[in-house]
Amino acid sequence: MPPRKKVDTAPSTMKELKDTLWKAADKLRGSMDASQYKDVILGLVFLKYASDAFDERREQIRAELAADGWDEAQIAGQLDDVDEYTGAGVFWVSPYARWSYLAQHAKGLPGATGREPKSIGALIDDAMDLLMGANPALKATLPRGMYNKDNVDQRRLGELIDLFNSARFTGQGAKKARDLLGEVYEYFLEKFAAAEGKRGGEFYTPAAVVRVLVEVLEPTHGRVYDPCCGSGGMFVQTEKFLEYHRREGSDIAVYGQELNERTWRMAKMNLAIHGLNGNLASRWGDTFARDQHPGVEADYVLANPPFNIKDWARSDKDPRWKFGVPPANNANFAWIQHIISKLAPGGSAGVVMANGSMSSNAGGEGDIRAQLVEADLVSCMVALPAQLFRSTGIPACLWFFAKDKSAGSQGSVDRTQQVLFIDARNLGHMVNRAERAFSDADIARIADTYHAWRGTKSAAEAGLTYDDVSAFCRAATLAEIKASDYALTPGRYVGALDVEAEGEPIEEKIERLTKELYMQFDESARLEKVVREQLGRVQ
Repeated sequence: MPPRKKVDTAPSTMKELKDTLWKAADKLRGSMDASQYKDVILGLVFLKYASDAFDERREQIRAELAADGWDEAQIAGQLDDVDEYTGAGVFWVSPYARWSYLAQHAKGLPGATGREPKSIGALIDDAMDLLMGANPALKATLPRGMYNKDNVDQRRLGELIDLFNSARFTGQGAKKARDLLGEVYEYFLEKFAAAEGKRGGEFYTPAAVVRVLVEVLEPTHGRVYDPCCGSGGMFVQTEKFLEYHRREGSDIAVYGQELNERTWRMAKMNLAIHGLNGNLASRWGDTFARDQHPGVEADYVLANPPFNIKDWARSDKDPRWKFGVPPANNANFAWIQHIISKLAPGGSAGVVMANGSMSSNAGGEGDIRAQLVEADLVSCMVALPAQLFRSTGIPACLWFFAKDKSAGSQGSVDRTQQVLFIDARNLGHMVNRAERAFSDADIARIADTYHAWRGTKSAAEAGLTYDDVSAFCRAATLAEIKASDYALTPGRYVGALDVEAEGEPIEEKIERLTKELYMQFDESARLEKVVREQLGRVQ
């Protein structure tokens, strides 16, 4: 076999780098199903991150000891002290799990006397086991036994190792190589979500939507919780918010829970790559059946629960249902009440929900919504434009809750007994024929409107003041909301022209039309009976 041509790439921009890596990774797809392929690729990105972080820490130790006057022999002994790495929040990577070793043997390890040859896939499988064995925090997190299977093209896998090894992760501004690997991981998550369509929505929330939640809540300290954390996107955007405001990631404590095993693994890797020491529990699990953070009171909750779940672990006697027992065929208000139950005094939450949650009266949902409003927990409602979520066609909205609406306000601003309504359906731009996205200006407009209304510190520093804007935003009193039968669709309050269309969510419309159809069936059966009786009399 002729020698394989060495991969040489030096993309000039981060976008080109990510695109190059994606195209190379995509060659591995072959006969793998989407979920296995995703695990294979994301596992490799994590292995590269862990090795780069280890090498970086190794050089720091060498430089520190040399500066203290240690000789080479002393330094060499200290370089293998595991505590020097784990104490600095860096995973210990054994020699046979390091990227340099894998890159050296990207074509596989030839056999020698008394030793069988090993493919690059077998070496990667070994590396995953070694990494998890040396770091208890990674137990059951990384993909194992996947890289040496028959459906994994070993030649292309070796080429991908070469490409990751030669791609220039440095020279991209002030960011470190492992920070850039975090961006690559997020980029791959987005690409996988797009490729998997509806199923991709199980682990990925569009970054622009997450940014709206984060920019509105401004999580700068304390405990941040997500009861259905997917791949951890809420936490990553929180970390970016802290970085932008020159705050340390250690200012927050991350708590999350995830039902799907594979998604839980992705989240664990994602948090580790971004340097977030998150508590995602010891394993995956159903939040309704078993809350794995029972004692946690969160300062901030950010969540994108699955919409309109019909089959969920429901108990009529659950203490979380303080505002009413959610219907068995829809978990929307179960998620909302669970989230409220986790808020600390002064805590706040942002939740993505199906539009039906704003006005549905089915199964007692209207009564629950009324109780939430009367308890003065709802602080803001945001109507979102269509096509933000490629994984679902169900229209979505954002609910924001505050345990204490006076908390965080400056001066004499008092927003108790009020709710801010924002109609953002006309914001955003189409990135392609099927998908819409918010610009930075769109996100800022929503967040600034909220902060101006609340009178927060950031609004005061920016000199922002609040005024109602026709067809975009309006602050309504609880009395006005009660007069509207506790419907929370923003169009009812801001003066949107298509309020009637917005006012009846698709789920409620289907339910109404179904009932009407059954009534017609009943009437038809009654008339048939009458006709048969009349015909019988004639005969």
